[in-house]
Amino acid sequence: MNEITSRLTDATSLDAEPDVDLRISDPAISELSDDMCDCVHPVAVMEARRVLGDAPPAESTAELFAILGDATRMRVLTALASGELCVSDLAVATGVNRTTISHQLRVLRSHRMVHRRRDGKVVYYALDDEHVRALISMAAAHAVEELGDRTNDPDRRLA
Repeated sequence: MNEITSRLTDATSLDAEPDVDLRISDPAISELSDDMCDCVHPVAVMEARRVLGDAPPAESTAELFAILGDATRMRVLTALASGELCVSDLAVATGVNRTTISHQLRVLRSHRMVHRRRDGKVVYYALDDEHVRALISMAAAHAVEELGDRTNDPDRRLA
């Protein structure tokens, strides 16, 4: 329990003596009580604010998921999870034409999800790092889990 949480818990304890001044002197908690007068769980709200403050901007994370939200790009990334491939091989592996593959690779490169390596006239593409591999793996695992839940639960079956 951090210092703010501890002080807030102590100040709001049911065991507090009636003549104890329960006004909050910590500016962070004071700000919370002024800004969030409707919050039910101020300690949880403070923790959520702390986590949000430490996290990368939501827009950057949302942009990453928007890139992953395209089925063709996901197929390209999934194919590259097996190892590096050139554009022609990616086109054959995914069943998508080379022009579309080239365009998607350009988008993926601009978002640092893939990198390229030239060997003579051939350019090979690979996943940029283990973070990308982990994202693809987790997304696939969740999709399979979600699909399994939908097929097993009559209220959540696919339409």
